Amino acid sequence: MITEKIKLGSQGLTVPPIGLGCMGMTGFEEGNMYGPADEQEAIATIHRSLELGGNFLDTADLYGPLKNEQLIAKAISGNRNKYIIATKFGWEIDDNNKVTWAINGRKEYVKKSLERSLKNLNTDYIDLYYLHRLDKNTPVEETVQAMSELVKEGKVGYLGLSEVSSETVKRAHAVHPITAVQSEYSLFERTVEERGVLQTLKELGIGFVAYSPLGRGFLSGDIRSIDDLPENDFRRGIPRFQETHFHKNIELVKAIESMAAEKNITSSQLALAWILSKGILPIPGTKRRKYVEQNIAAAGIRLSEKDLSELESIVPLGTDTGKPYDEFSMGLID
Repeated sequence: MITEKIKLGSQGLTVPPIGLGCMGMTGFEEGNMYGPADEQEAIATIHRSLELGGNFLDTADLYGPLKNEQLIAKAISGNRNKYIIATKFGWEIDDNNKVTWAINGRKEYVKKSLERSLKNLNTDYIDLYYLHRLDKNTPVEETVQAMSELVKEGKVGYLGLSEVSSETVKRAHAVHPITAVQSEYSLFERTVEERGVLQTLKELGIGFVAYSPLGRGFLSGDIRSIDDLPENDFRRGIPRFQETHFHKNIELVKAIESMAAEKNITSSQLALAWILSKGILPIPGTKRRKYVEQNIAAAGIRLSEKDLSELESIVPLGTDTGKPYDEFSMGLID
């Protein structure tokens, strides 16, 4: 059970120390990201998270597309004020609800996306609104200016960016205060640390949200062979799960599991406790109650300096565990 709240950034948003990533709760138009979806269990997972103090939900219009926001609307119906909702826009979705796979950060699209998300979430405000990926053909100042107008209108509480460089953060923050930046971050993926993004956020008083904090499931220890992934699981197509890196990554996971076993916790809980020790908000994705219970329990784990040192000696900064996306998606990271 979570009883404490933390400040996400310095603009006034307070959240539980662990959020719930909802992406895997619905499929995509080209298949399921993480195996079959189960709407009833997904809604029960959101409700269980709230019971345990985990009321921060992360979604995006891209997921489905739109289906994920609609699922959340069902889950929070009658209880909207008990949840903190973060959603994202930027991947262009046309009027037939199809993803064009272009990034659109133009002013008119910002407003259009927001109105669509409000409708799908069945709410009149969004707590935290992210630009999902930087539109490299539109100045970030134009996008953030349009987002800031949504704050003035009372439709958005706080602004965020995802997978952006220090330079982009500084430019955006000069237009309107940015509350949070979200990027992939885990023991297996520390690029934001290597590129100095975390340091920039610290200097500017911006919070950091870590998605895929379990290395896209690798750090759970549940994956021992590529056949453990469903046939249409997108992870089969990314470098981290390819032959070049797979077996080496399994060995790293085994060492982490060994350390977790000594503490009578799971490798997932150890990986999350490591992130929490850095003052970072992880949003592990799950669609099952038993895992949301395990993840939230990690908020109560305290690691010593010796523990942290031991863990980082298993996977030192700079360890190559394989890129987290295919070439196309890697090209869209700022």
